[in-house]
Amino acid sequence: MSEAVLHLAQFELPRVPVGNWFQAVVTWLNDHVGPLFDVIYLVLNSMVTGLSYALTWLPNLAMVLIFAALALWLRSWQFGLFSLIGFALIASMREFNQTMQTLSLVLVASVLAVLIGVPLGISMARRPAVSAAVRPVLDLMQTMPAFVYLIPVIFFFNIGTVPGVVATVIFALPPGVRLTELGIRQVDKEVVEAGEAFGAPQRQILTGIQLPLAMPSIMAGINQVIMLSLSMVVIAGMVGAPGLGTDIYQAVTRVQLNLGFEAGLSVVILAVYVDRITAVLTDRSPVARAERKAAKTG
Repeated sequence: MSEAVLHLAQFELPRVPVGNWFQAVVTWLNDHVGPLFDVIYLVLNSMVTGLSYALTWLPNLAMVLIFAALALWLRSWQFGLFSLIGFALIASMREFNQTMQTLSLVLVASVLAVLIGVPLGISMARRPAVSAAVRPVLDLMQTMPAFVYLIPVIFFFNIGTVPGVVATVIFALPPGVRLTELGIRQVDKEVVEAGEAFGAPQRQILTGIQLPLAMPSIMAGINQVIMLSLSMVVIAGMVGAPGLGTDIYQAVTRVQLNLGFEAGLSVVILAVYVDRITAVLTDRSPVARAERKAAKTG
């Protein structure tokens, strides 16, 4: 018995070079699809740079007042006051331009993730075969450490803003896809069948019934996409993307407590602001308004 255990302990499974296969795929893509990556780099870099320029074109104080006025108009005077104090504090810490650069990166990455995630979630909800094929990929994207994304994106796009945007899109995409699929699937089948009974085509059922009723779940997914994008600012800073991530990464590597706290506090203020603003869109959806009206009349 002991000899059998000894032989078993000495036995090793043959090595499967999965990493080498992945490297070969990445190398092949870079050699044969390089021009496409160059176009993607140019487009994404132009989007982030242009948006960052627009957000920093006006003086900091003017932008602080604009953000506060937007918060006052969309939510309440309390949130407007919080926004005024918060962004004024960011400006006083000399982190306002970096915050706007981070906001530009987050907005571009979030828009791309939504443009990919919502149609993909709709397709998964309407086609079980697509759902079965995409779900394992989403599981892999959610469980893979975020730092692993940096290796291929740096290989494709070098360092700078674009690899930060691409890694952020990959990291933030799954919640948008999953919550869109969930929202479409949770629509009452009797309502859909009623539309089909009246002869409505599938596209009209989707746009007129399923999407409006699934909008709260879809907006929750968009909110999660934006929050996850904000959580990637440090990793974006590690690959050379400008913004608060660069300050945080510099503070960590140089053990600068004051710089790290100020940059981290700026991220928190920006996250709270963006979260509350996106929540307004959910509250003002047709379904949410109808539910509030029904609650009042009931």
